[in-house]
Amino acid sequence: MAATRIIALHANKGRTVAQSLNDRTDYAKNPEKTEKGELVTAYCCDPYTVDEEFMLQKRLYYQVTGRSRSDDVIAYQIRQSFKPGEVTAEEANRLGHELAMRFTKGKYSFIVATHTDRAHIHNHIVFNSTSMDGTRKFRDFRRSGLALQKVSDLICLENGLSVITPAPYSERVKRTVYPKRESVRSLIRSDIDAVMQKRPKDFQDVLSLLEQAGYEVRRGAKVSVKAKSQQRFIRLSSLGDGYSEADIRAAISGEKGTQQKGSVKYKPQKSVNLLIDIQAKMKEKGPGYARWATVYNLKQMSKTLLFLRDHKIDSLDQLQAAAAEKTGKRDELLSEIQATEKRMTELAALKKHIINYSKTRCTYEAYRKAGYSKKFYEAHREEITLHKAAKQAFDELGVKKIPKVKEINAEYAELMSGKKAAYADYRKLRDEAQELQIAVRNVESLYDAEKKESQEYTKEEKAH
Repeated sequence: MAATRIIALHANKGRTVAQSLNDRTDYAKNPEKTEKGELVTAYCCDPYTVDEEFMLQKRLYYQVTGRSRSDDVIAYQIRQSFKPGEVTAEEANRLGHELAMRFTKGKYSFIVATHTDRAHIHNHIVFNSTSMDGTRKFRDFRRSGLALQKVSDLICLENGLSVITPAPYSERVKRTVYPKRESVRSLIRSDIDAVMQKRPKDFQDVLSLLEQAGYEVRRGAKVSVKAKSQQRFIRLSSLGDGYSEADIRAAISGEKGTQQKGSVKYKPQKSVNLLIDIQAKMKEKGPGYARWATVYNLKQMSKTLLFLRDHKIDSLDQLQAAAAEKTGKRDELLSEIQATEKRMTELAALKKHIINYSKTRCTYEAYRKAGYSKKFYEAHREEITLHKAAKQAFDELGVKKIPKVKEINAEYAELMSGKKAAYADYRKLRDEAQELQIAVRNVESLYDAEKKESQEYTKEEKAH
């Protein structure tokens, strides 16, 4: 997960704009925090001369627009902090670069400096307040912080990272209370749990998967492991019950049907929360996930997860019920709109017949007084035909008393107004129903992929 914040930077008191830019960028590029500058990247500028290039773009802006303010924003800083142990420094820098590109749409120069001096890896992204072509300035729009967080969450999900699930205000932890720092052994145990969920064939497969996860493994009588952040190796036997070599071997054999007494059998824990459960499945990236990813766009699934989080949907049943309810309302409103349109068509036809009836009434009365003379009919065929058609339409519509055109116009105008309002509601319901249906399909497809993977694994086990 990544927490984000956007900060508007102003010139410091007693310092020029150039000096203030130099101060802010120098802090971000601090060699002691960025592995001697190796974790500093840039877009359309050089990290060594970023402050000077920002100033050149500001001068260009002044030449193009002629605008200048002493209290203006000189740059913006984005802070992006990651969960400890979830990303490497290089990956964090890449994600920060992608966040800056999406948020600024590639119109503003920026640098991304990844700091590793804290327990949590975090990025300092500094981008110029003036666009590269000098035609505009970045507008810190209302709720820009929420928009930034949403873009960051989307990038995290696309890269298999977790996102922060918003909690009600009453359930939030106060700033004076901080979570306990996870120990090294606890992190190793978590990684072993993740490896065991991939159903390794044997103990050597477990060690290979740990090496792929970034661990250095020392094989021998006492197997020990060491992560990049560790200074010395830690034996598996010192991790506690269920994590020794014997326990892991027993768990592997137990998964294959020969569970030993007292051994720990690793099974993926079924999460109650749909969002957390799907994130876990996307992180596993087993064969089922691979099959699913070849059919569905990972970015679309990431958007689906954000949709579930924003709408506080915690289970597949709740999602399916919401989709069914929204689809039902959409269809019901569409039926009402179609009924309104049918009535409006009837009114338009009725109005036409009333007008024709009024215009041809005198002619038809004369035709009747003439004893329905064929000669009179031939001379006034068109008017008599219109009059008969109008009378027939009145009979079909069940009109006993012919209404006034003014009354029809009033009803038609009222129906038209209601139809416009209903169409606005219908479009909203249609889009919401479509989003829910897409979410249902995506979630079900991911669970189906897992089910197929489990079935294939069972077949393989029976074959052996």
